[in-house]
Amino acid sequence: MKKILVINPNSNPAVTHGLRECLTPLAIAERVEIECVTLTEGPFGIESQFDSDNVVVPVRNMVVNRTDADAYVIACYSDPGLTTCRESTGKPVYGIQESGLFAALQRGERVGVIALSKNSIVRHQRYIRTLGLENRVAAERPLNLSVAESEEASAYPRIEAIARELIERDLADSLLMGCAGLARHCKALENAVGVPVTEPTQAAVTQALGTILLQ
Repeated sequence: MKKILVINPNSNPAVTHGLRECLTPLAIAERVEIECVTLTEGPFGIESQFDSDNVVVPVRNMVVNRTDADAYVIACYSDPGLTTCRESTGKPVYGIQESGLFAALQRGERVGVIALSKNSIVRHQRYIRTLGLENRVAAERPLNLSVAESEEASAYPRIEAIARELIERDLADSLLMGCAGLARHCKALENAVGVPVTEPTQAAVTQALGTILLQ
């Protein structure tokens, strides 16, 4: 039995629960287990560069210590510790921002990202420039919600409104959820707005699946 370890770097168990729900269709009985875990020493939500930097070592330690996994997914849109973790193990490690962006680009020419806040957009844009993808990102627009708030059902109207702004004003033809806490809203949003919506943790786990099944 192969295993993909999905690490939620914040300490909010509701986010981890949402990840389990959205990843259930990707598990392959008797072949691949997808285990979602919460980094209990992490902040309740990763909402600043300080938060992101502070979980790098704990995430790396979890990857190093969990040798039972065949691949790892860092389920935070800032991809904290991605490079450090890849340096620390010979097994594949995926970050959901990197995986999500590449997956969304396969479904449209201009990607619109639904972000949590203006501060998170600053972090994301630095990373997008590093990946050389700035010309393919139509825009990022903030929800101005916390990670915990974004996970609640009451956040959906705001999410749909931002999605429509990205499509109508920024001409995005593919949308990407810019936080793991938004996972529960993905299917409803795609049905409502009529363009592809990529959930980045699903994208990363799908890529991990392909890698370990071909090994």
